Order: sequence, then structure tokens, then C-alpha cells
Amino acid sequence: MARVRLVVFDLDGTLVDSAADLAKATNQALLDVSPNAEPLPLDLVKAFVGDGASVLIARTLRHAGIDLPVQAVKPVFLARYRECLLETTRLYPGVEETLAALGDRTLAVLTNKAGEWSRVILDGLGVGDRFRLIWGPDDAGGHKPDPAGLLRILEATGFPPEQAAIVGDSGVDVAAGRAAGVLTVGVTYGLSPVSLVTTPPDVQIDDIRDLPSVLP
Repeated sequence: MARVRLVVFDLDGTLVDSAADLAKATNQALLDVSPNAEPLPLDLVKAFVGDGASVLIARTLRHAGIDLPVQAVKPVFLARYRECLLETTRLYPGVEETLAALGDRTLAVLTNKAGEWSRVILDGLGVGDRFRLIWGPDDAGGHKPDPAGLLRILEATGFPPEQAAIVGDSGVDVAAGRAAGVLTVGVTYGLSPVSLVTTPPDVQIDDIRDLPSVLP
């Protein structure tokens, strides 16, 4: 097996625990558009995260029984999220040392969160400079599980699929990696561990610090 020279990470649920800030923004937006709405519990918001803001909002509105178009509520959510982007969001334990241990490889981020905000978050947490690229769907030309973004990262960095891996917490990341022909690594501590059962990765780890030892 070829050595993995490019490691592409998911963001939410893989590198950063952003669930509380996302839940706060979601519930504040919900109250803005429907003052009598019941707030969503944190675990439910976690289950709704991972496929981008539009899908998060659609799932939230459906659960709350609110008949409003997603595009009418999305600007409200985005404004609320901007207010608390780094309020409680933190790197998961072991992320910083793992990125340092992978310093001889090229690192990138591919997320379904907006690229601008992803760069702000990682810069704010002091690790933005570890990555060659930090791309959201606006940069990559599509949302995972569409492999288009991953294929564009391969092209931009000059690595063939057999020398790359994607690391994520959900079946969405695994599906994108599989479609692009790269090694898939799933982390079980994130937002969507159940999806790794239905869409299993090539390698599964419980602690990000195990990543350097499982990569060829």
C-alpha cells in the first residue's frame, strides 16, 4: 500500500466540537422566526449537523412543525451563528498533537460548513496554518458525499488518490472518500457515530491520537 502523503479532515465532529454553538444559533434562530417554538436539545441538533446549514435548518423546521421556506430562515441562522462562532467551540482532545505528528504530510480540511467560517474557526483555535487548504462547499464546488471537493483537493495538491486519506466522523465523509478512491478513516467520538455502522470506513479509531499509527 502506498504511503499516505495527503490527509484531508472533516471539521465539525472530527477536529472541533462545535455542537453547543451550533445548537445555540439554531435555537435562537428558531425563536426569531417562531417565538413560541420549543428549543431543540443538544443531542438532536448534533444529529441534524453534518450536511450543511440548509439541511440543518430544514431538519429543524420539520421537527418543530414550522412551515417556512429554508431560504427565508437561513439568513437568520447565519446571523445568529456568526455571533457565537467561537463561544464554546474547541479542538477535540489530542487534535493539536496529532496535527503536529503529521507534520511531514500535507494536511487539508474539507467540510460542509462555509469555508470562510471554517478558516475563522481554525485560525481562532490556533491551527489554521497547519493546513494547505481549508475548503467548504463554496470553495469545493459541492457538498459531501459528492466527491467533487475531494477530487479538487487532490488536483490542487498534486497527489493521486492512492496517496490520500479522508478522516471524518460520519458516513458522509466515508462515502465521499470511497467515491474519490482514497483511504477512509472514521472517528467514533464525533457527531454521527451511528452512520459509521451503516457506512463503515476502511479504518476506525476512537481517539484522533491513534491516526498517525494507522496511516500507511
